[in-house]
Amino acid sequence: MTVFCLVEPDGDAVADASLRALTLGRGLAAGAATGVACVVFGALDPAVAAGLAAYGAADVYVVSGVDGYAPQAWARALAELLPDVGTAQHAVVAAGTERGNEVLAHLGAITGLPMAANCVAAAPADAGALGIVRQRWAGLLLEEAVLDAPAALLTVATDAVAAEPAPEPGPAVVHAVAPSVTDADLVVRALESSAGTGGASLATARVVVGGGRGVGSADGFAPLEELAGLLGGVVGVSRVVTSEGWRPHSMQVGQTGTKITPDVYLACGISGAIQHFAGCAGAKHIIAINTDPSAPMMTRADYAVVGDLHEVLPALIKALRARG
Repeated sequence: MTVFCLVEPDGDAVADASLRALTLGRGLAAGAATGVACVVFGALDPAVAAGLAAYGAADVYVVSGVDGYAPQAWARALAELLPDVGTAQHAVVAAGTERGNEVLAHLGAITGLPMAANCVAAAPADAGALGIVRQRWAGLLLEEAVLDAPAALLTVATDAVAAEPAPEPGPAVVHAVAPSVTDADLVVRALESSAGTGGASLATARVVVGGGRGVGSADGFAPLEELAGLLGGVVGVSRVVTSEGWRPHSMQVGQTGTKITPDVYLACGISGAIQHFAGCAGAKHIIAINTDPSAPMMTRADYAVVGDLHEVLPALIKALRARG
């Protein structure tokens, strides 16, 4: 078995979610006594290649000829890599992000291979099959299943696997790849800019300041943006905020948005529906601010502040600025 890992960028570095996926892929490859290869789209910084090698990548395939994020073209490139493995069975692993899920869904449609999302563990099973454990019902249940196919497509739950460097890493061999993509593969293409202070993304930020219905309006997010800037973090939102048009979907935290794993998640005016909590449960510490002490987010938080966020946040900002 050869295990390919789709690598997503985070500015000039590798997204933490991809390092988590690479960690699971490395364990899967070790169980099959083989190596793990990474697939990167666009230019490859030498430091990134060295970082992937530190996490166990034996080979790095650098795909050229596809500008920006084009999900079907990315899937086409991955499909062309699979037959070159020369083995009876292989796997493709990606982070359980919007990109990872979308690309592997396209890959499954192109190849006819099965895809399993939100995996937390995977290991070779009997007769060449693959045993997996994956999250279901927004992470409330764990399902054990077996994938029996020439190749398995897996996305890794972003909050379930810790990113761990390889114990004995070696150098990675870099391969240049030019896939045969068509104009139809490039119809859907996205250009994204870094969000938040210092270019941090919602998926990788160490501090996230979340806002919900209690913020009141689009203009009400100004103090959240200011606080996020002081803390070196980014702003996230609940689904109702995107439904109201106050902020774009790319900022949504939750089951249908981004799953986050920050050190601190400050939830302001968010009631805490189960779909939202599914996206922030990976936070090390949750602090909730709400006027309703019985709101679900308040009962799940490590620390809860009963009060009006429009009074609490300015006071917090003033205190932080006073400390310099």
